[in-house]
Amino acid sequence: MDYRSLGTSGLKVPVLCLGAMTFGEADDKSFMHKVGCDEKTSFAIMSRALERGVGFIDTADVYGQDGLSERIVGAWMAETKKRDNVILATKFRFRIGDGPNASGGSRYKIVRAVEESLRRLKTDRIDLYQIHMQDIDTPEEETLRALDDLVKSGKVLYLGASNYTAYRLTDSQWISKTEHLHRFVALQMQYSLLVRDLEREHVPLCRQFGLGILPWSPLAAGFLSGKYSKDQPPPPGVRLEKWKERLADFGGERGWRTLDAVQMLAKEKETTPAAVSLAWLLAKPAVTSVIFGARSVAQLEDNLKAVDVKLTAEQVGSLDVASAFDLGYPYAFIANIQKRW
Repeated sequence: MDYRSLGTSGLKVPVLCLGAMTFGEADDKSFMHKVGCDEKTSFAIMSRALERGVGFIDTADVYGQDGLSERIVGAWMAETKKRDNVILATKFRFRIGDGPNASGGSRYKIVRAVEESLRRLKTDRIDLYQIHMQDIDTPEEETLRALDDLVKSGKVLYLGASNYTAYRLTDSQWISKTEHLHRFVALQMQYSLLVRDLEREHVPLCRQFGLGILPWSPLAAGFLSGKYSKDQPPPPGVRLEKWKERLADFGGERGWRTLDAVQMLAKEKETTPAAVSLAWLLAKPAVTSVIFGARSVAQLEDNLKAVDVKLTAEQVGSLDVASAFDLGYPYAFIANIQKRW
C-alpha cells in the first residue's frame, strides 16, 4: 500500500481510505436507506482492509441511527485492539437529536458532538475531525476557534472540512493564518469521473493552500463499477436501484461514454472498472486518499485492486476526454481567451 502526506501536514495516510457509511443495518432515517451491511460483515471488512494496508477509516456521527457506524467502528477497534493501527476520521455538523442547536458548526454543537463521538468510538482521540458541511449561520471563526481548542486539548489531532464552497474555504484558511489557529489540512468532497465540478476552483485552491483532497463517492454511487448496462434495468439490490434520480443523472450520454472508456481501459489493463476509476482519481492533483465503501469483503477486494493500477498520462488524458464536462462561465471564457492571448 502506498502512503501520501495528508496535504502539507506531517501525517502519512494510505492512498485508499475505507468509508464506513455502509456499516450497520441502516434504517429509513439513515444516510444509506437500508443498503448497509450488518455488524459481522462490517467487522470482516475492516479486518481484511487492515490486513491489506488500509489503516484509514472514515465515518460520521450521522451514519446510521444513533451513531450506528461510529459504534460499530468503536466496537471493532475495542475487540481487535487495533486502535493504534488505524488513522481514524469522523465528521460532525448534521442534525442529531432535537432543538435549534442539534445541528451546525457552533461551539455549542462541536463541544457536544466530539464528546459523543469519542464515547461511541471508544477512543481518547480522533485523528482527523471534519466538519461535514459549512454552516452559513455560524461565523467561520467561531467554528475554527472551537476546533482549535479540541486540537490543543489533544482530543483531536488534525482538522478537515467537507462540502465547502471555494470562497468559504479560502476565508477559513485566511482566518486560521491571521488568527494563528490550527487550519484544515484535508477537504473531503464528492469527486469522480462523473462529478468533476471541484476542478474549477477547489483543486487549484487545495494545491495553493496545501489541503489534501479526500474524494467521496469515487465510483459515482457504483455507476462506474461496471454493474450497469445501457438500456437495461439496474441489478437488484444495488444502490442506484433505490436512488433512481441519481441513476438518471449519471446515465446520460456523458455517463455511458465515460463508462465505456473505463471498461475498455479495464480490459486493456486486465483489471476492473472500479480499479480504473479509483486509479484515475489517484492520478489527479492534490488527491491524497480516495474514500471507498464496501458492503462485502468481495467488494472490498475489488476496490483494493486500484493500488496495483498505474495509469499513464495518456490513459488519464483519455478518461479526461471521455468524461469532459461543461466548465461554465467564466471558466470556459477564460480558457478560450487564454489559448489565444
